[in-house]
Amino acid sequence: MPLDLVEVKAKLNVKKVIIISLIAIVLIAGISVITYYGLKKYNENLALVETKITAKAKPVHELFYSDNLKKNVIVNRVNNIYNSEYKRVFLTFDDGPSRSVTIPILDILKQYNIKASFFVLGSNAERYPEVIKRAYQEGHYIGNHGFTHVYKNIYASPQAVLDEYNWTETAIKNAIGDQNYNSRLFRFPGGTVGGKYGQIKSEAVNLLNQNNIAHVDWNALTGDSAGLTNVNDMLAYVESTIKNKTSIVILMHDNGTKKTTCELLPELIKWLQEKGYVFENIYDILK
Repeated sequence: MPLDLVEVKAKLNVKKVIIISLIAIVLIAGISVITYYGLKKYNENLALVETKITAKAKPVHELFYSDNLKKNVIVNRVNNIYNSEYKRVFLTFDDGPSRSVTIPILDILKQYNIKASFFVLGSNAERYPEVIKRAYQEGHYIGNHGFTHVYKNIYASPQAVLDEYNWTETAIKNAIGDQNYNSRLFRFPGGTVGGKYGQIKSEAVNLLNQNNIAHVDWNALTGDSAGLTNVNDMLAYVESTIKNKTSIVILMHDNGTKKTTCELLPELIKWLQEKGYVFENIYDILK
């Protein structure tokens, strides 16, 4: 074979080797990049799943009641409690806990797999801590209704309202055994609007909001605080106050004198179910 042909073939072989090498390098680099980003995405997804699993394992208040929440996030969400595109109802109980009424209520709620919201008095939380702890462990929302329920005390000044809130928070924390708990929600004894202490209440709302504490009233009643003791009369009273509302917050009481509320509750639950209402508690609106 002529020498010049040999040199040409040698040069061609070198070019082939170079081209093949470059192709191999590009392929290896491409695979490396794909592998890197694939693993990165996998790790990100894994981290997301782990975060969700961890979150689900946390007590519900740790998810929604952190001090790191932007100011007034809770206030704004609670303010929208009366607005809903679907039919929902919040069963709320004030003035407890008590052994004679709260415990049967918890039994009924457990039977129907319904979570309610309890606005407790600090004085009763200290008296019956085991009842508060059970309600909390069974997934019910524990809210704040002040310590004394004595109007001249709690409405002595806006600061007195905040003080009673703080005393009750301490009682709740001790009862449930979690010093990190924050209810972040206050229900004014007698309601937020009007009455002899209307001006104090208005100023107290502003003070609570400044401390990222919301407040909530109700838009339906059973009449258990007005002296109704007949279940049928109470059901009729509820229906008259609900009217055509979509999002309902029903006021009931679970102090020791309200045994008729226990008798009413199963009938009220069945009636609301027939009307197509979904049962929620305060935790649900803060998700």
